[in-house]
Amino acid sequence: MEVPVEGQAPKLELGTILVVEDDPRMQKVLKRIFTEESYSTEIAGDGKAGLELFRARRPVAVVLDLILPQISGRELCRTMKSLSPDVPVIVLSAITEVVDKVLLLELGADDYVTKPFSPRELMARVQAAIRRRRRPTQSAVYRFGDCEIDFEKMTAKRAGVLVVLTSHEFKLLRFFTDNPERVLSRELLLNEVWGYNSYPTTRTVDNQILKLRQKLEPDPANPSHLLTLYGAGYKFVP
Repeated sequence: MEVPVEGQAPKLELGTILVVEDDPRMQKVLKRIFTEESYSTEIAGDGKAGLELFRARRPVAVVLDLILPQISGRELCRTMKSLSPDVPVIVLSAITEVVDKVLLLELGADDYVTKPFSPRELMARVQAAIRRRRRPTQSAVYRFGDCEIDFEKMTAKRAGVLVVLTSHEFKLLRFFTDNPERVLSRELLLNEVWGYNSYPTTRTVDNQILKLRQKLEPDPANPSHLLTLYGAGYKFVP
């Protein structure tokens, strides 16, 4: 434990990070990483305990293993994001298949770090996710064309009819509406929305935008709001 120097103000605690991990050795490693950066750390050894702590402690971020007793990491991620969409969930797992990464992002996970990992990289990912959460945003309800999107309630309507969007589709759409008329490269979207500095394929972005067009554009084959700029990326036009 660090002993404060006389006359020197103690470090401010930056909030609570919830770690849901069943390996005691990994629990100790993660607790040390976050404590050294002035975060309080709550540890849960199974999914049920993790959900209870999530509800009780209101963490600023969650670091979540996938293979857990009681409640699986996938189910826990989905439940946490439905309860508090703004709390970042960073998955930490040895599973490396691309399909699992895509699935987790669709469930609402904000980032994915594979074991073994660099403590510095993990800390950077967690802090980046927290910064994105705290970034000032526009009002909750956004209207364009015949669409009305309520980002706080996570509801969407087109021509007055409810449209079902996934948690990650809301997240991507929010970034577009926060940056109207700006050309956004696939790499920028992967970094800012998915939380990846690098990713196996930028087709992930293309597929997600295709789904948004199918749900929100009057004519998905000839979009008027989510535009493709060939060789550059995408642009949102209200």
